Amino acid sequence: MTRLQTIASLFAVAVTGLALQMTPGLAFSSEAQQMCSGDAMRLCSSEIPDIPRITACMVRNKSQVSPGCRTVMDREHAAATASRKREAAAQ
Repeated sequence: MTRLQTIASLFAVAVTGLALQMTPGLAFSSEAQQMCSGDAMRLCSSEIPDIPRITACMVRNKSQVSPGCRTVMDREHAAATASRKREAAAQ
């Protein structure tokens, strides 16, 4: 696995990490890897391989990410929020 593939995989995990914690059945998002790996390299390469720091960096720099990555990030955030609301309503 090349360095870029490793970084892209780590970033995809970071982007989906919050959603995975909130929604146990959510699968790894290859779309996140495809759409955001370039942004992660450009904006957050100094944080690699620390997934929580990559995630925080990407959230902090959301205004600078590409439109495709922003869409994926927004979708993952919405899914996590909806899951939290469902869990809270069930309790």
